[in-house]
Amino acid sequence: MTSVPVLLPRVSVRVPAKVNLELRVGPRRADGYHELATVYQAVGLYDLVEVTHAPQWGIELTGRTREGVPGDASNLAVRAAQALADHAGVDTPVHLRVTKEIPVAGGMAGGSADAAGALVACARLWGLDLPAAELEGIAAGLGSDIPFLISGGTALGSGRGEHVVPVLTRGKYHWVFALSTQGLSTPSVYAECDRLRAATDVTAPEPDQVLLAALAAGDRDGLAGRLANDLQDAAISLQPDLGEVLEAGLGFGALGGIVSGSGPTVAFLVRNAEAAIDLAVALAASGTAADVRRAVGPVPGATIEAAAAR
Repeated sequence: MTSVPVLLPRVSVRVPAKVNLELRVGPRRADGYHELATVYQAVGLYDLVEVTHAPQWGIELTGRTREGVPGDASNLAVRAAQALADHAGVDTPVHLRVTKEIPVAGGMAGGSADAAGALVACARLWGLDLPAAELEGIAAGLGSDIPFLISGGTALGSGRGEHVVPVLTRGKYHWVFALSTQGLSTPSVYAECDRLRAATDVTAPEPDQVLLAALAAGDRDGLAGRLANDLQDAAISLQPDLGEVLEAGLGFGALGGIVSGSGPTVAFLVRNAEAAIDLAVALAASGTAADVRRAVGPVPGATIEAAAAR
């Protein structure tokens, strides 16, 4: 391998969280994954990934949700940077500084977001001119949600979620996220889903055309009525208080509610910014949720915030 010229000493990328508006889970595949049909939406809760040239690979974690995130070579962002270096023939290590604000083990793809941010940041730092499809191909080898978080917006995911195509979406959608102090392991939730459906004939998943039509029309009420997650019952089975959170949020006026991905974050769709504030205050005051965040979607995926010139 050959060293690349040092074009920039530092690149910072802001990368969003995601919510699954729909998550349909098919039968388990031979490779251990499940076939999925999902509709992703990127929402305005962000991690910041900063990369700089360094004599050796390393990572530093800051931010209010950093607890429990690995600070070594096992971190998905480090693995993403190294995968890109291997792919492009780069032998210039980087140091990553990740500021965590996306919930950890909350079903909002915080680790995948950091990996997407690392790929975009390192590609810029190293002066690589890679097509988006090539970058997303590297991302797909690392995790199911990462390709979506490179582009963001609203998209339909298939396969194990790594094949993404944009979805026509009108307007903005206001979300309130009720966070839990306890994380949920994604493999554990899928295993519980399999257990609960053991006697069921599980068929290949298909996206909900009514939900897609609601997005195309900017119909918040229509979308709220079609939110669906095949992992929700499994998440509630493992963490029963999630059912109480869902009930409380709907009782406080949310248009719709859903466990986000494998949980345990519960996402509530509301009509507008004022309704989001009202719901967030009600959830916090009632003690229903350990923490409450508000966000708007869709938003762009991994976005370069700063690229310092030499």
